[in-house]
Amino acid sequence: MSNKLFDLTGKSAVVIGGAGGLGQAIAQGLLDAGAKVLISSRKVDSLTKAAEELKAATGKEVLIFAGDASKEADVEGLVKFAAGEFGKITILVNAQGFNKKQDALDFDIEVFNQMLIANVTSFMISAKHFGRHFKENGYGKIINLSSVRGKIATKGTGNAGYCATKGAVDMLTKQLASEFGPFGVTVNAVGPNITATPMMVAVFEKRAAEAGVSIEQYLKTQGDGNPMRKMGEPEDIVGTAVFLASPASDFMTGNILYPDGGLTAIG
Repeated sequence: MSNKLFDLTGKSAVVIGGAGGLGQAIAQGLLDAGAKVLISSRKVDSLTKAAEELKAATGKEVLIFAGDASKEADVEGLVKFAAGEFGKITILVNAQGFNKKQDALDFDIEVFNQMLIANVTSFMISAKHFGRHFKENGYGKIINLSSVRGKIATKGTGNAGYCATKGAVDMLTKQLASEFGPFGVTVNAVGPNITATPMMVAVFEKRAAEAGVSIEQYLKTQGDGNPMRKMGEPEDIVGTAVFLASPASDFMTGNILYPDGGLTAIG
């Protein structure tokens, strides 16, 4: 088997939500695999910091574009800018969005609607405009960041908004795969379990302190519920994303892959 199946040399990727967390980890993985990368987010300072960190980690420059993925004009501007820099865009990663935990009986509907816009509508907007570019070129890869929570609910309260939006992402992924397939465009999603990103580790440290346990104990407890008995790291997600961006997955579309430590196998 040729290792060129996973080689992204000559490919160009746009990672929306690439200034931190799993989006930044995926951007680094794409750079390591040979792709040229542009990261986009709403805040210039976050993008600048992420670009510096990515260069330090890979030795490679990345482009940045500040914009709001929930606004069509911003996404159109992003496509135009990326196409102007790269000539041809081949990969889109949708890694934007947020989670706000509230009990369903008291869920702030304004917050719920904000989550729908950030976690679902923005994916549709980017797919629409990047999809047009991919159709013109007869090739493209769209990778949506979903979650195990698009497939299985949590036992406790708080995730009505998150589960609903990730379930919507999964079905949007499948429908877009159906519509874009004839153009040579694949659409897949990555559904990780809870992952120890820098932002989440900060949250976990606070929770551990409140519970009176060490952060190591807390992280172990969080991972005990899946077959691999550990929490995922950002690097555990990267390989799946690189696979979906590579020629190795050219005949795969409409799928949600779960780098989740086995949670969905038993959930």
